[in-house]
Amino acid sequence: MRPTQNHFDTTQLLDQIHRWGEELGFSQLGVSGVSLDAAEAALNRWLAQGYHGEMGYMAHHGTKRSRPAELEPGTLSVISVRMAYLPESMAQAITTLEDGRRGYVSRYALGRDYHKMMRKRLQQLAHRITDEIGEFGYRVFVDSAPVLEKPLAQQAGLGWVGKHSMVLCREAGSWFFLGEIYTTLPLPATTPVEAHCGRCSACIDICPTAAIVEPYVVDARRCISYLTIEHKGAIPLALRPLIGNRIYGCDDCQLACPWNRFATLTAQADFLPRHHLDHSSLVELLAWDEATFLHNTEGSAIRRIGHEAWQRNIAVAMGNAPYDSAIVEALQRQQTHPSALVAEHIEWAVGRQDAAREAHGKG
Repeated sequence: MRPTQNHFDTTQLLDQIHRWGEELGFSQLGVSGVSLDAAEAALNRWLAQGYHGEMGYMAHHGTKRSRPAELEPGTLSVISVRMAYLPESMAQAITTLEDGRRGYVSRYALGRDYHKMMRKRLQQLAHRITDEIGEFGYRVFVDSAPVLEKPLAQQAGLGWVGKHSMVLCREAGSWFFLGEIYTTLPLPATTPVEAHCGRCSACIDICPTAAIVEPYVVDARRCISYLTIEHKGAIPLALRPLIGNRIYGCDDCQLACPWNRFATLTAQADFLPRHHLDHSSLVELLAWDEATFLHNTEGSAIRRIGHEAWQRNIAVAMGNAPYDSAIVEALQRQQTHPSALVAEHIEWAVGRQDAAREAHGKG
């Protein structure tokens, strides 16, 4: 990026940026500098432990991930934003999670993919700045490049990184997306907020797979979000029973967090549930052929895992469900599945259903 040559009152401009951000639907906006030394050290320790699993991209790009000016030369400030996405009450989410015959989809993925929508809004924000001061150097990011978005959000005063490794806001909990604008503008930084997790360990205690190995450190290899989204092969046998009915992602640590009692529902229609994914039955979801899957996940973050992983995940959930003859029949119809990966998980699920039937005397 080329250095900004324009002359303007940075404090006055920042006030306008805040107003524009609110008009564009962002829940909060803040500014940070580009020094991430502590976050870089924490990232390196995390990678050294192998906690990133198959996410090799986390180790790529050298120090560009933790040094914004190396990723985008000339970067002086980072504008960070958050946007609330919770589409329904947490009580409704818990009701679905507790019904083993229904598939639980992480609440962020129930509606349209947030990447394009937020990127477009950030681009609009950058255009408004350009209209005000003229051309300046910038680049927009929404989980789309090697960016340490959570430490940047923390430094920009949007909240603090909680023990579950997500950003928490006293006024809004953690149900929000993050986005950034790297810029050559020398904007005044926002004052960071203090952390308020205290002695609370609710997120650590609730994690079904004990993936939060210590406060603020998550072993992705055990995390259900990683296993159902990033992991491409067979899900480890020891972890399958712990996944329950979570077929895409996991929200348990957020559902347990006391700060989320302050969370508000999203004002964005794009994030509202589509195709009844907030409470669909596992039998119904397993019946989606690839064409149906592609149609029903068009414009959704779910599509990125592909139909094979989708059916793998549903098979695991069916294996964990209470005995149900409809589930057994649905599994049996898929026992000759052309994918060896899916077929193996189907067989596992059938065995689990058989064991559940015998345990409850339903032979």
